[in-house]
Amino acid sequence: MAQMTQRETRQIDDANASGRTPVLFIHGLWVLPSSWDNWAGLFEEAGYAPLTPSWPGEPETIEEARANPDAFAKTTVGHVADHTAEVIGRLSKKPAVLGHSTGGLLAQIIAGRGLSAATVAIDPGPFRGVLPLPLAALKSAAPVLRNPANRGRAVTLTLDQFKYGWANALSDEEARELYERYHVAASGIALNQMANANLNPLTEAKVDTKNPDRGPLLIIDGEKDHTVPLAIAKASYKRQSRNPGVTEIATIPNRGHALTIDSGWREVAEKSLEFVRRFA
Repeated sequence: MAQMTQRETRQIDDANASGRTPVLFIHGLWVLPSSWDNWAGLFEEAGYAPLTPSWPGEPETIEEARANPDAFAKTTVGHVADHTAEVIGRLSKKPAVLGHSTGGLLAQIIAGRGLSAATVAIDPGPFRGVLPLPLAALKSAAPVLRNPANRGRAVTLTLDQFKYGWANALSDEEARELYERYHVAASGIALNQMANANLNPLTEAKVDTKNPDRGPLLIIDGEKDHTVPLAIAKASYKRQSRNPGVTEIATIPNRGHALTIDSGWREVAEKSLEFVRRFA
């Protein structure tokens, strides 16, 4: 297990002391927990106790992450899922769990373990059994997948690659602003695990969609998302809808993969908050 950071320990202690329902946010590739700062503030104002755990071994700040990109190399989906479960295990109440991109996949893994009171998976990465592979998704992942050696490396996107995968629905000015504010290297192996999930029966990128303790789940996807096109989100919903728990899907018009951090983040956050309020 990865060592708990001081920030994570403080957030756990604060959540337990507050008596509030915890809401745990899981980030995806190419960003840090700070990408959830606006959301955490909104949910705290709404009466919840926010937690933004790190991926194991990742730097705490953007500056540190850019100075040491290799810190992200070789971090797997399983490493992050187990670390997140450890954080939840230290909470006195079962949390609502929200995740974006690879974090959306991880949120579903956590829910499949019965650890979430309510789950929102935003632009969620694919898991085993989710079959569509749209060309836009393949192009977005190409900076990592085109070189097999990247499986053991950390990979940084160029601004143009970020614009295509994340910011295609934004102006060039806002795309550059988000890239400079949030973008860091990402684990090549984690992306490979999602891309190859249907080829590897032992993959860590798998979700227990049948667990009756999964709880309510909302899948949100941006209409113009290139990294996780609607076909992937709809296929994830189709598999999850077989669960006895509440399963819903929502599409945000004219939005791309950056919908959690761009200037329209509040629309998505409030839709997520509305769902969490219904069940947690």
